[in-house]
Amino acid sequence: MSYLANPERYQSMEYRRCGNSGLQLPAISLGLWHNFGDTTLFDNSRDMLLRAFDLGITHFDLANNYGPPPGSAETNFGRVLQHDLLPYRDEMVISSKAGYTMWEGPYGDWGSKKYLVASLNQSLKRMGLDYVDIFYHHRPDPNTPLEETMGALDLIVRQGKALYVGLSNYPAETARQAIAILRDLGTPCLIHQPKYSMFERWVEGGLLDVLQEEGVGSIAFSPLAGGLLTDRYLHGIPEDSRAAHSQFLKPEAITEQKLEKIKQLNEMALARGQKLSQMALAWVLRGDRVTSVLIGASRISQIEDAVGMLENRHFSAEELSAIEMILAS
Repeated sequence: MSYLANPERYQSMEYRRCGNSGLQLPAISLGLWHNFGDTTLFDNSRDMLLRAFDLGITHFDLANNYGPPPGSAETNFGRVLQHDLLPYRDEMVISSKAGYTMWEGPYGDWGSKKYLVASLNQSLKRMGLDYVDIFYHHRPDPNTPLEETMGALDLIVRQGKALYVGLSNYPAETARQAIAILRDLGTPCLIHQPKYSMFERWVEGGLLDVLQEEGVGSIAFSPLAGGLLTDRYLHGIPEDSRAAHSQFLKPEAITEQKLEKIKQLNEMALARGQKLSQMALAWVLRGDRVTSVLIGASRISQIEDAVGMLENRHFSAEELSAIEMILAS
């Protein structure tokens, strides 16, 4: 049976302008970092993508190396796109990135023009696309001139292979320099994608200020701190959790002190009538300095919970103060 999108999908989602651009992004975007590669069930990945779109999530965030294995998330996304979502292509924002290791040898990593152009060509082929909406440089390259890397992003837009460009994981001052170079080239930086959550707040040390001053949007990845800011870890580390199996969240990161904070935050979330995960997402969006939060998911209910956050995403001054006290304890 062919897929027909929910006709009411735009009714409950909030769309927010990305920096000074004309592009609006959903408050919640879906990332394909985990759970969309060849090690997971394709039907579950497909069901999550279609449910997300039915809930008004129009932005899908990929990268060349997402999987595992690297490249498989883009391939699987391309299968769903061609089979189910192609009639809705112009209602979607599809992002990809390059900057981490993708293939062996000197041309499959970091930030050279050679790597970025070749990588995007491969990504487009895997997804069956003529262009992506946003293409990011995934991390700063200390050994390639910033002018070359930004020049590659500018070239990619002029070639018609991306509509907008962005940065990811760039510290404040490097981001400011990159944004200035892109502006001078005539391809303004649309967006920056940093890691940001209650437990990882480095962006508050200058990056968010730079983005605001420069009119650049932002999208936070790992807003739930790899799953820590959910109710999964209230009673230790579950066998099927990311902390038990992932290289990105180690059991030793879950200290007694952190567990106590999670429990207190959970109690506060319950008092607000929502789950801890929902409160943590709403917190990242507080003050409207972040355009969108990027969620990962292994099942549909997690996507539904995230969208449900929008029903109660604002905080009183007292609530924000109480959260700061818990985090500082």
